[in-house]
Amino acid sequence: MDPSWLLGLILGVILIVNGISDGFSAMEKLNNFYDFPSIVIVLGGTAAALIASYPLSMLAQIPKHIMILFRGGKYNIPKLVDQLVDLAMIARQSGLLALEEKAEEIKDPFLKQSVLMIVDASDADKVRAALEKELETMIVRHDQAAGFYEKGSGYAPAFGMIGTLVGLVNMLKGMNFEDGGGASSLGQDMSVALITTFYGSALANLFFQPIAKKLRLRQDEEELYCSVIIDGVLAIMAGDNPKTLRERLLSSLKQGARKKLLAKAEKSSPAEGGGNG
Repeated sequence: MDPSWLLGLILGVILIVNGISDGFSAMEKLNNFYDFPSIVIVLGGTAAALIASYPLSMLAQIPKHIMILFRGGKYNIPKLVDQLVDLAMIARQSGLLALEEKAEEIKDPFLKQSVLMIVDASDADKVRAALEKELETMIVRHDQAAGFYEKGSGYAPAFGMIGTLVGLVNMLKGMNFEDGGGASSLGQDMSVALITTFYGSALANLFFQPIAKKLRLRQDEEELYCSVIIDGVLAIMAGDNPKTLRERLLSSLKQGARKKLLAKAEKSSPAEGGGNG
């Protein structure tokens, strides 16, 4: 589980509230930043613009997107490399058909489908094309999800500015300097007019942008994971040596993880050699 998004959101809210409040007048100052019509303009306007921009099916996926934010450690590439190397050893010892039974034990849908494809197919180019097409479709789908929140981060400040303009127009219309009423309420009316800009900026930078960024990171993780699967199963199909396969797949990892996995491979190589003898 990765709670970083929620922790960041809570920390941001706390810091903003702390910056607004001051000692015994904290509640009074916080009340200055509450304005229901402004909330309606920013939240309602942003929601309306998103509904107009995207199909309702995208809105139905918001809970799923939030769950993705908390998902951590799903794409364990070192573990995947070990799994692919094991499959390569089985294929070299018993042939590709032996992988069909092993595929039934695989939980990851993309890896399972990839293994079954190399068992059934004879043309590596067709297998690569089919898997890359599926990966491309997945990327497009994820781009749409992240783009939804990126659009929201643009709409929120825009509706904040609309709310500010509405407030300024109402303020100017209500000014009456002859009886002193307009001058006395100028500061209060101006502060109310600016609250919508505050709401829009906070909503964009504390909610929409972090979600979009986190979804992009999850997309990059899954894209790398699937790319390693494609390279791995095609190498298995070509009959590559498991040790060579491990070194090739490790090139996609960060330096620290690569050294750790290579060290693990060095320790296990004597046992593997003895079993083959």
